[in-house]
Amino acid sequence: MLVDTLRSRQEILSTATLAAKYKGVSKGLNFYYKWLVPGLLVKRWLIISSLGVLLTSLGAFALLKLTHIFDFAVAVYSALAPVTQIIPVYMSGVIAIAIGLYLFSYGQTHAANSVIEVLQPESDRQLIDLLIARRHKHQGAKIVAIGGGTGLSNLLRGLKPYSSNITAIVTVADDGGSSGRLREEIGVLPPGDIRNCIAALAKEENLLTELFQYRFQAGEGLKGHSFGNLFLTAMSEITGDLERAVMASSKVLDVRGRVLPATLSDVHLWAELDTGELVVGESKITETQGQIKQIGCLPANPPGLPAAIKAIEEADCIVIGPGSLYTSIIPNLLVPEIRNAIAKAKVPKIYVCNIMSQPGETEGYSVCDHIEAIDRICRQKLFDTVLVNRSIPSLESLLEYARENSHPVVFDREKVFSSGRQIILADVLQEDRQTKYIRHDFQQLAKVILRHLRHFSIG
Repeated sequence: MLVDTLRSRQEILSTATLAAKYKGVSKGLNFYYKWLVPGLLVKRWLIISSLGVLLTSLGAFALLKLTHIFDFAVAVYSALAPVTQIIPVYMSGVIAIAIGLYLFSYGQTHAANSVIEVLQPESDRQLIDLLIARRHKHQGAKIVAIGGGTGLSNLLRGLKPYSSNITAIVTVADDGGSSGRLREEIGVLPPGDIRNCIAALAKEENLLTELFQYRFQAGEGLKGHSFGNLFLTAMSEITGDLERAVMASSKVLDVRGRVLPATLSDVHLWAELDTGELVVGESKITETQGQIKQIGCLPANPPGLPAAIKAIEEADCIVIGPGSLYTSIIPNLLVPEIRNAIAKAKVPKIYVCNIMSQPGETEGYSVCDHIEAIDRICRQKLFDTVLVNRSIPSLESLLEYARENSHPVVFDREKVFSSGRQIILADVLQEDRQTKYIRHDFQQLAKVILRHLRHFSIG
């Protein structure tokens, strides 16, 4: 009885093993069979390539007078013999090799183009150009950009063409607008600044930016929310936290680089004014009338995201700013592990100073005032270089900004030098003649940063 049972089990196992092997063979055959499906526009070019290889080989055999040695050459000897009698061997061999190489190259090129047309149907670039560009970006510098708001996303837009190794570390202290509502009602970390950075690094940036920035104009509960915020909120609910949500979204949207929150803690900013008033909440800080004397967050000393700290440690260059000093840049530096990692890094660390002062935050600030504010709050020297714009905005734009009590940030050269910083003066101003809006020219800004990095590497 026991023997029969064991024999029965052995037969079952043997049958299962054979079935698994058959399934594996069947799967392999099915893979190759798919390439025979009509309409792929690949087989014809592969056949031409094969003919090219065959003709090249036969030409070489004829050229070396080795056709009689090989079995398959005997089969075509009757075809080769008349040709070699009419045309000298040294010529017929060369001609055959030339035609064979041409057919092989022609077939391989068209086969590759058939694949590219599927993968990138709207691309008019050659395969070699695409490969070179992709390889160049993957070998690009590891750049970490720290900040928030439109300033950071604008910088990322400029760096994207030069490297795929970009990491954006973004503040999660926003509590206003759509982000604030989602934070209060659902309990997720504010996705607004992260949304802007994802859109800036996406392959299809224009379309994605328009989609992510779209705000619903009607609907109870929907009105005022941006689609991008709702998308990231849904992804956070599905994946479990904002970090995984951003990673998943980046894969779906083909983002070139990484976007990371500085911390996963639910932080709230507070600011102490020179009047002694204490203001809590990022959105309320920008509405204050007094000068900010001190700033911090609740809870104090939030833990940094490990991936963000690792990115800083492995960076080739760290860029801080541009952006709102107290509500976009400094909130990232309130994470002790973030600022300590920056301080320890032995790579170029550039602070991109704002072009215009910001009402409620940096009214009357000079370049050195921005530097001293960061040094005071971080209690250590974080960056070694400051990038300052030297272009002058138009009178029309200056008057428009003056109405909002915003003025160009004064460059106090001597004080900046005395702070021990290297200075980069560059024309990085971009001005919209219609709206009078002033910002950094992201293309010029990226070029200046990369030029400084190259000089640092050479030196």
